[in-house]
Amino acid sequence: MAINTEIERRFLVDGRGDKPWRECHSKVNIKQFYLDSAALEINQQSIAYSGFELVKITPEEHGILVSENNWTSRIRIADEDTILTMKGKRLRASATELEWKINSMSSMHNLEQLPHVVKTRYNKISNDGLMWEIDEFEDSLAGLILAEVELDSQDQVVEIPSWVGMELTGLGNWSNAALAKTLANASSLKK
Repeated sequence: MAINTEIERRFLVDGRGDKPWRECHSKVNIKQFYLDSAALEINQQSIAYSGFELVKITPEEHGILVSENNWTSRIRIADEDTILTMKGKRLRASATELEWKINSMSSMHNLEQLPHVVKTRYNKISNDGLMWEIDEFEDSLAGLILAEVELDSQDQVVEIPSWVGMELTGLGNWSNAALAKTLANASSLKK
């Protein structure tokens, strides 16, 4: 489990031209599922979802989790890894983030019914040594490309690559969770 304060800036990317971020350090296929907070159960020893235990937690982690009640929770399947992430309320570019590796999801049913996004993430190191994560979305969001860079402080100077467009930092409706929920709502209206 990792506890940290995530500080990131996010940007829109115009992918109609060259795609230099594809010449990258690494890439990963990602599917992110956003959990319904009403079905999330946090107790002294574990986090469960709809009765299925996801991970064991420590007393310290429990204290952090109960100190805030506005968590966004997701399960990320990235190639071979499955990670539970709890993100606190974002304040400008910063948010508390807790992560645990999930060993088995075989008993969890209906994961595909949850709001989710599918994307390929390209990890590219820029000229100033910072790692940029560029997400090319798939399925209903095909064509959308977002880039983010994690920082050590809110005021850290960043060399913005030429392929990066409008800044989206702090605009909650551009978060992956908001995009997933918008897609889920649109899909339910079609039925």
